[in-house]
Amino acid sequence: MKPLGPIPAEFAASQGELLIGQRTASALVKEAGGTPLFVYSRDIIAARIAAVRAAMPARVALHYAMKANPYAPLLAWIADQVDGLDIASGGELEAARAAGFLPREISFAGPGKRDAELEAAIAAGVTLNIESEGEAQRALAIGDRRSVAPRLAIRVNPAFEMRGSGMKMGGGAKPFGVDEERVPAMVRNIVENGAHFRGFHIYAGSQALDPQAIIETQAQVIALAARLADDALVSVPHLNMGGGFGIPYFAKDEPLDLAPIGAALARQFADLPPALSDTQFAIELGRYLVGEAGVYLTRIVDRKVSHGVTYLITDGGLHHQLAASGNFGTVVRRNYPVAIANRFDSTATETATEEVNIVGCLCTPLDRLADGAYLPRAQVDDIVAVFCAGAYGASASPATFLGQGPARELLV
Repeated sequence: MKPLGPIPAEFAASQGELLIGQRTASALVKEAGGTPLFVYSRDIIAARIAAVRAAMPARVALHYAMKANPYAPLLAWIADQVDGLDIASGGELEAARAAGFLPREISFAGPGKRDAELEAAIAAGVTLNIESEGEAQRALAIGDRRSVAPRLAIRVNPAFEMRGSGMKMGGGAKPFGVDEERVPAMVRNIVENGAHFRGFHIYAGSQALDPQAIIETQAQVIALAARLADDALVSVPHLNMGGGFGIPYFAKDEPLDLAPIGAALARQFADLPPALSDTQFAIELGRYLVGEAGVYLTRIVDRKVSHGVTYLITDGGLHHQLAASGNFGTVVRRNYPVAIANRFDSTATETATEEVNIVGCLCTPLDRLADGAYLPRAQVDDIVAVFCAGAYGASASPATFLGQGPARELLV
C-alpha cells in the first residue's frame, strides 16, 4: 500500500458523497454534462486570499500568478479579489485584459518574449519584467519606434535559491532573469534611455512548506533589492518578492503556517533600507491560492484484475492531470490525495475495503492516478476525485494526446 496525500480540510460529505461548493460531485457532473471534469471552489479560494491578507502586513500587495490556472471564469472572478496579475505570454495578456485586469495591474515575465508580445505589452502599458540585456534593448527600441516610454522592471537571477523549494528559480546558471551582478548597469541603461524603471522581480523558488525557508528568502530578497538600488543610484518603485508558498500534496506534508512569515515581514518593513522606504511590495501566488480549491472528477469505466492487482480504469488521466500522474517534475512518483467521490468519508482509511491502482484511459503505462491506494470498494460508474487539482491541471497537461481532448471545467 502507498499512502495517499492529505485531502484538504475544507471538503466534506453529505450522505457519503463529496461536496464541492455545497453541491454533490454527482450533481456537478450532471450539470457539466459528464466527466472528466475540473471543479473549482470560489469559497475555498476566497478563504485562502483572506488568510493571506490577514497574515501579511498591509503594505504587501497580493498578485495572482495566472499560469497556475487561467480558466476564464476563475480569472474574471479573481480580478476583483487580488491587487495584480503576473502573466508569462501574449496569450495570457489577451486573457487578462478580457477578464477585466487593467494594464497597470499586470506584469509580464518569461525568458522568451517575442517582439510582438513586447510590443503589445508596451502599447497597453503593462510592466515588462526584463530577463536579459537583449530583451531590454528590444523593448527600448520598440518604445522609441512607438514614441512610448515602456514600463520596465528587471527580473533578477539571485545568487541564492529558496532552501527546500520544490522548484529552484534562482541561484547559479538559469534561463530566468539577469544575474545580479549585471543588474545595476542594466538599470542605468534603462533610465538613461527614458524608460519608466518599475523596480525588481526576484523569484527564488516555489512550492516551499517550511516557513523559515520563506522567511530567510524574503530577507535575502529585500537585502538584494536594496543593494542593487544603491549600486544603480536609484530608488525602487516596486518589488515583486515572488511567492514560493507551497501546498501539501503528499503523505506527511504539513500545511504552510503563514503567521511567522507575516510577522517576519512586518519586522523587516519596520527597518527598511532608504532605497526601499517608498517601495510598493508584492508577493506573487498562484498554486497557493487556487491549488487546493480544485478537484478533478473522472468516472470509472472498467474494473479489472491483472496478476492479483486490481485496476480501476477511468475516462480521465494524465492528459488532464499530468502532475498527479507523476510526470510534471517529480523524481519519485507519490500519490496525490484521491477518493471515491460517491463513497466519500473523512475516515476513509477505516472503511476502506481494498487496495487498488487507479489509471487513466491512455495507452501508456505513464497514465497513473494512484498506486496501491487503499479505498472503499468501487465499481464501474463510480467517480474518482483527485484533489489539489486547482493549479497546473487542465492548462498544464497534454489534453490533445491520443485525441482525447480537454476536460470540462466549472467554477462553483
